[in-house]
Amino acid sequence: MVKTRRDGKLRLGAFLHPTGNHVAAWLHPDAQIDAGTNFAHYAEVVKIAENAKFDLIFLADALATRGGNLDALKRWPQYMAYFEPITLLSALAAVTKHIGLVATATTSYNEPFHIARKYASLDHISGGRAGWNVVTSTNRDEPLNFGREEHYDHSDRYRRAREFTQVVRGLWDSWEDDAFVRDREEAVYFQPDKLHRLDHNGEFFKVRGPLNVARPPQGYPVLAQAGSSEAGKDFAAETAEIVFSAQTVLAKAQDFYRDLKGRMAQFGREPDQLKIMPGLNVIVGQSEQEARDKHEYMQSLIHPDVGRILLQPELGDIDLTGLPIDEPIPEHLLPKETNGSQAGLNMMLSMVRDEKLTIRQMYLRYAGARGQRTVVGTPAQVADEMETWYQEHAVDGFLVQPAILPGGLQDFADLVVPELQKRGLFRTEYEGSTLRQNLGLVRPASRYQAPE
Repeated sequence: MVKTRRDGKLRLGAFLHPTGNHVAAWLHPDAQIDAGTNFAHYAEVVKIAENAKFDLIFLADALATRGGNLDALKRWPQYMAYFEPITLLSALAAVTKHIGLVATATTSYNEPFHIARKYASLDHISGGRAGWNVVTSTNRDEPLNFGREEHYDHSDRYRRAREFTQVVRGLWDSWEDDAFVRDREEAVYFQPDKLHRLDHNGEFFKVRGPLNVARPPQGYPVLAQAGSSEAGKDFAAETAEIVFSAQTVLAKAQDFYRDLKGRMAQFGREPDQLKIMPGLNVIVGQSEQEARDKHEYMQSLIHPDVGRILLQPELGDIDLTGLPIDEPIPEHLLPKETNGSQAGLNMMLSMVRDEKLTIRQMYLRYAGARGQRTVVGTPAQVADEMETWYQEHAVDGFLVQPAILPGGLQDFADLVVPELQKRGLFRTEYEGSTLRQNLGLVRPASRYQAPE
């Protein structure tokens, strides 16, 4: 075990795929089979995470059902029918008190005013617990729902996202913190000199403002981001306060950590104002054999058709139908670039070229954790792995991705969290009332506030 200890505590988020993170989760008899549209299920799961003192829960999103071979997709229901996340988080805010509520919203097919208003509202409803995961769309069917045939080019997407985020933050500053005096005796509700129009006129957006919601309790809801391309890392270093990344090798995770934190100075930011939290698929048992049995059972539920379609988007949508699953993908079919996730493509190419994995081996590795790292073992073994990555400056925390819900999260809460707390690696009580306070992030001052 590492001898030199870092100060501080691990940050933990729970990634709530409806039935669980594993691609075959819905087939497990203990999974909530109608989870995507079952509010009681989400309320139960978020309370498990809050009782365990998680920093946040996270909901992904897409603006289209999955396209492609419906005969194969019928075996993989995730993202086919599930709640719109801001609506869901607003409801969950009413049944929780402390845990952060973070959801994805794409900059590709939204308008900045809509996003600013929704997340400001969620921040008020939750008492300062909202977070926005800023993404650019990669689902190939999303543009078809918004009058486009294909996505914006990769370089345009990040320029658009940067401007989009600047506009949203500007709109969140529409009202100064003390603008609303609400004085009945003087019949004055707000001070006009503390209301500001944005009057933004940029490359992609023209937005007058102001926003018709008071400044959020956190100043700005916490901003998360997940891109790991060069453009994505620059965007994160400038803007993000949480980064959700896919890291499976300690040395590469350390390189990513140093690289990303090292870029922040050029934007006038301190490294501790960005929390790097890669995904971690934990399957824990009272014994190592119990954990392995759980994992092997989940893997046995993956249908080959699902394995193929899971790989295809990361490989530039090449058609794997009919290819032998116990042989590698032929070299001539592999794409050189993608208009989707470059990080996902690079990971797939490494599996084929460096490791010579077959299609079956690829989808068994990828499907179990959606390309994230899997740790299978006892509470002590899982905590050892988490502690090592934290102490070796590869992470600030983890986005825990339970294989099935609710059971997988309950196992983590009951078995792993107490082990982390015993080692002094994780909180026993929340530090504050807002997500920013619990993550140790500063509350941004309004751009219109006079310097102290």
